[in-house]
Amino acid sequence: MTLARPAMLLAVAALLGAPLPSFAQGAAAEGERAFRTRCASCHSLDPGQNRAGPSLAGVVGRKAGSVEGARYSKALQESGVTWDAQSLDAFLADPRKTVPGTTMTVALRDAAQRAAIIAYLNGR
Repeated sequence: MTLARPAMLLAVAALLGAPLPSFAQGAAAEGERAFRTRCASCHSLDPGQNRAGPSLAGVVGRKAGSVEGARYSKALQESGVTWDAQSLDAFLADPRKTVPGTTMTVALRDAAQRAAIIAYLNGR
């Protein structure tokens, strides 16, 4: 089994509130690796530590554009989005389509990579 499939299954299990299968540690490691490679240059996981983008500590369940001290586009602040697995997936797949006017330019086309990152963020 490739790492992409466990990451997708982990994300689905997390969304459904199901017990995580035995590959959870491997999928979590894949999500952490993907986060460090694709996200960490602009985003921290430490609360209050904003970089070019806001800290992503506790991002799941948080209203978009609401981290104190972070720089946001007016579009993201006024988007009305509350981050969950679906909204994060759509935004990461195509930020400028999901929130026209956002300053985030990085799009993650790989669905398995998005799912792994979202599962990782959800567990933080």
